[in-house]
Amino acid sequence: MYILGLNAFHGDSSACIYKNGELIVASEEERFRRIKHWAGFPSEAIKFCLNEAQISIKDVVHITLSRDPNANVTRKMLHLVKKGVSLGNLIDRIQNRNKISSVKLQLAEALGVEEKEIKAEIHNIEHHRSHMASAFFASPFEESAILSVDGFGDFTSTMIGVGKGNKIEVLDSVTYPHSLGIFYTTFTQFLGFPYYGDEYKVMGLAPYGKPLYVDKLKDVIKFTENGFFSLNEKYFLHPTQGVKMSWEDGIPDIDKLYSPYLIAKFGNPRHKEDSLTDEHRNLAASVQKITEDVIFYMLDHLHKQTSIDNICITGGVAQNSVANGKILSSTPFKKIYIPPAGHDAGTSIGSALYLYNHLLDQPRTLPMYNPYTGSKYTVDVIEQLLLKHKIVYKRLNDAELYDQVTNCLIEGGVVGWFQGRAEFGPRALGHRSILADPRRNDVKEILNLKIKRRESFRPFAPSILKEYVSEYFEQVDDVPFMEKVFLIKQDKRKDIPAVTHVDGTGRLQSVDKNVEPKYYNLINEFKNKTGIPVLVNTSFNENEPIVNSPQQALDCFLRTKMDMLVMENILIKRD
Repeated sequence: MYILGLNAFHGDSSACIYKNGELIVASEEERFRRIKHWAGFPSEAIKFCLNEAQISIKDVVHITLSRDPNANVTRKMLHLVKKGVSLGNLIDRIQNRNKISSVKLQLAEALGVEEKEIKAEIHNIEHHRSHMASAFFASPFEESAILSVDGFGDFTSTMIGVGKGNKIEVLDSVTYPHSLGIFYTTFTQFLGFPYYGDEYKVMGLAPYGKPLYVDKLKDVIKFTENGFFSLNEKYFLHPTQGVKMSWEDGIPDIDKLYSPYLIAKFGNPRHKEDSLTDEHRNLAASVQKITEDVIFYMLDHLHKQTSIDNICITGGVAQNSVANGKILSSTPFKKIYIPPAGHDAGTSIGSALYLYNHLLDQPRTLPMYNPYTGSKYTVDVIEQLLLKHKIVYKRLNDAELYDQVTNCLIEGGVVGWFQGRAEFGPRALGHRSILADPRRNDVKEILNLKIKRRESFRPFAPSILKEYVSEYFEQVDDVPFMEKVFLIKQDKRKDIPAVTHVDGTGRLQSVDKNVEPKYYNLINEFKNKTGIPVLVNTSFNENEPIVNSPQQALDCFLRTKMDMLVMENILIKRD
């Protein structure tokens, strides 16, 4: 049984294929289109997935879409009548609904087949059920509480539930216009970060400030007695104007969300070219703090409601790795699972799993600890590319490769590391990574000068051998997807300054030899030479989606000042 799972007509479009409950392949459309957060129909990802699975669309039995136009219809109509939502937004919603309802036609056009040839049954899986399934059914837990939090999907922003075996029971939800994700995005825009997906910049800026405005923000977002929250609608435009989102040429864009009332209360918004002041830093810290407080409040209530010690967290807000790192110490939960793609891209996987496990009543498969589900290229293909471009290279065995790469890092070099299948999700996890020496105080400057050119307040992350997490971090947990931020132990911060943020934290990836032996062995070789079982790991890109192919990796290497490029066991040094 082949299932094609899709996240379509929304930011972070993606596709995946399951065969009898086993994930064969998954990828985001942005990797092929080269546009961050690409929105629309994931035609290139679909073609890639079918090709990798070595099947045609005629072999697919089920197609799942992580949107259900019929979800919350009554609530939508009541809101439209009550709030008088603008005609333009209503037209946008109708057009989006029509696209969702024409998946077979879109598939036929994309794949060059007739619509009648596509025999697969189409299943519209409600957005947050797709999120919840992407976490629980991929987790190691037989039973778990589940929290899904994002901006909006199918008129819902937050959903809680319980997973048992191959079933998910929804307990409650928060619906439009109240949204923790929209709260965070609104202040992201207000702080001068206008682009879709810029929320991580506020998270990176927050440690530079003090949460002085938390009490003031409590008028913007309020705790409710039922364990959730509500927004003060006066601060926002979306309750009456809707969340207007467009994607010209696939680039997702959200209209301004903050109202004149918010400006009156918090002052003039920062423009993206304006310098950052202490006031901006303090507001970022306050937004982050109250977001964490809301998450912990919901989780405390959920634990009381379920008495279950396991928690699965998903949705766009689950990308807030700072909050994630505090959950086990700030709530009663004892074990946590967050998928590698908690954001909307992961709903392609979630919709397929919800169908297979919950609706078709099929047994669950092994937990997802391996995020490497994307493109892969052979050494022969890479060599043909380099010969075509007349690039001088060496083909090495593993031992030679580890030795030369670690020597380059120790000498202050920056290395592009391209291996195996690309990661699924927003993080580079040792397959499409740029690496550096964590012991250097100047790594941030080196990386920004040579490659990244990004804001100085944004930290770089550590990849650490799994068995050394307890030696370097205050908390001990498996963090395979770089999904949590932990405090680095005080006596270790001087050893790894390049990955120690201003508040003494690091967004770690714990590297498991059984999951990723080659990356593990590289870090281990670095440890053998330096005594430090850590590397700086940032995504292999230059203000673009993470590189997907050898050509893209080579292009990035040639246009930047990277010192070395490694693709599989092929090594290229800059002249």
